[in-house]
Amino acid sequence: MFTRHITRRPEPLAWGCFPLFGAALLLSLGISALMLEVQGKPGLEGIRLLLEGGFGHVWSLEDTLLKTIPIFLCAAGVAVCFRMQIWNIGAEGQFVMGAIGAAGVVLAFPQAPAWALLPGMALGAAALGALWAFIPALLRCKFAMNEIISSLMLNYVAVCILNRLLHDAWKDPSGSGMPVTFLFPEAARVPELFGRIHWGLACCLAVGPGLALFFKHTRLGFEIRAAGENPRAALYAGMPYAFLTAFVLCLCGALAGLAGGLETSALVGRLQTSAPAGYGYTAIVVAWLARLRVGRIALFAFFLAGIRVGVENLQVELSIPAAFGSMIEGCILLIMLAGQFFETYRFESVVPTCRPTGGGAA
Repeated sequence: MFTRHITRRPEPLAWGCFPLFGAALLLSLGISALMLEVQGKPGLEGIRLLLEGGFGHVWSLEDTLLKTIPIFLCAAGVAVCFRMQIWNIGAEGQFVMGAIGAAGVVLAFPQAPAWALLPGMALGAAALGALWAFIPALLRCKFAMNEIISSLMLNYVAVCILNRLLHDAWKDPSGSGMPVTFLFPEAARVPELFGRIHWGLACCLAVGPGLALFFKHTRLGFEIRAAGENPRAALYAGMPYAFLTAFVLCLCGALAGLAGGLETSALVGRLQTSAPAGYGYTAIVVAWLARLRVGRIALFAFFLAGIRVGVENLQVELSIPAAFGSMIEGCILLIMLAGQFFETYRFESVVPTCRPTGGGAA
């Protein structure tokens, strides 16, 4: 008789994870189709609209790439923190503060030329995002406060600051009462690279290989990996654990802030209350799906961006509520995350050994 045991694989699957991902994706799409049928909508047609809306046309691919840029930058920063087992849940707030930082530079220097304004906006966005991430680093290192709680709560504080600015000091008097800033001048708009894709894509192409080289060829990158593997051993070896904690959080904040600045400048052209778009939360899922590997982060960021665009298309075509679209997106993400269980663990059949019973003559 066989019994089943869950055992950890000696090494996580490398290429075998892609069939697992495909199986999890098919299962999640099937469940999403059933959810649509329950709502009285055509399930298979809905899945077709979902995939076509995210990947089926040139315009949909452009929309997907535009959403990939902020998701990738936030996820890359989150992955840096997670490699050191620093659980930064505040990328959304850092994204918002980056948008505020970029808008603040424009409001302070509206007449500046593009060659000075665009770098200033990028610097302001990255600096304010890093500063916002430094707060949970300080609270952890000085007061032993859990960074999960502090970084998560700061997300809501950032949104409150954004709303306060847009309803008061930064509100455009000619904005018909809407809580928005004035439209950015042309010099403050990130130019397009091709089609509707802006130069933020070039930032992603620089950040990805840059992080990979940083972790592979620098002492600081090695210390971050070592501290993530065994914090006590890192402290015993004399590694500056507090500095490394602050560094990874500030680096994540800078990347998320840069993403917020790019989104505000290139796509919106002004600061508005809809700046928190959920990219920081999606980035956490992307980082876990990618197992913190930069190359995979790019693939999963593109895929999840396409799902978000496809869900929006589904809402328009089938008139499903936005909340139901979020349910479909969440179902797909949860099943794919659950499917990664088999990348690290496996079921083994074990034959129980029979022990001979002693039976001598009385």
